[in-house]
Amino acid sequence: MSGAPTVAAVLRAARAAGVERLDARLLLAFVLGRSTGWLLAHDDAPLEPAVHGRYDELVRRRARGEPLAYLVGRKEFHGLELAVTSDVLVPRPDTETLVDWALECLDDAAPARVLDLGTGSGAIALALAHRRPRARVTAVDASARALAIAAGNGRRLGLAVEWLEGDWFAPLAGRRFELIVANPPYVAEGDPHLAALGHEPRSALVSGPGGLDALGGIVRAAPRHLEAGGWLLLEHGHEQAPAVVRLLAEAGFGALATRRDLGGQPRCTGGTWPG
Repeated sequence: MSGAPTVAAVLRAARAAGVERLDARLLLAFVLGRSTGWLLAHDDAPLEPAVHGRYDELVRRRARGEPLAYLVGRKEFHGLELAVTSDVLVPRPDTETLVDWALECLDDAAPARVLDLGTGSGAIALALAHRRPRARVTAVDASARALAIAAGNGRRLGLAVEWLEGDWFAPLAGRRFELIVANPPYVAEGDPHLAALGHEPRSALVSGPGGLDALGGIVRAAPRHLEAGGWLLLEHGHEQAPAVVRLLAEAGFGALATRRDLGGQPRCTGGTWPG
């Protein structure tokens, strides 16, 4: 195709537009339906005009800060490929810290009842259902659109999770669990980092002046929904661990502990309910 831009040329242009090298390759592989390995072996391959135009549009959106996961419609989390849209928060690798801790709390052979609050894409709930198939996993979200994404992921992966719409514990009157996990909003209003997160749902990010409103509400309500000896595990900001420990202690939780994320930052805090 005479004069058509090549794979190498459009990747150079993407880099010049401010897109990181790996993201540029992943976007082009997505548009072409090829692997990144194929791109390396065919850097002189010409692109059809329609393909080039579609790629250019995705590059412009990525350069403006739109998450790669939204552009390609998927994100890998704890070994599962999840569909994601701008209706849900993009699952982060650091949240796998919460999943790994939760898995330690669940016996392979026991049919424990597990609750995931603010499930979003269903990442945490589905990872737990996948790794602990005997667990009975329930997931709650206030957003019907988020739940539709989560339920679709569950169907596609063949994982059984009970999906409930409501505000935190609202749809769970009288029900108790052996384990409750949550990655709630924990960014403070006015936090300067919000500018870089403008494409993601604000309701999944921001929680009051100090970022602790949702965390505090969950901690105070959780005892009514935990069996004796049950665990409450929470993800939070790296500077919030002391505040979350204090919230849990004031509510009567014991065995308090904090886990660090992949970058070594305190990311998850939890404890047990004595009953």
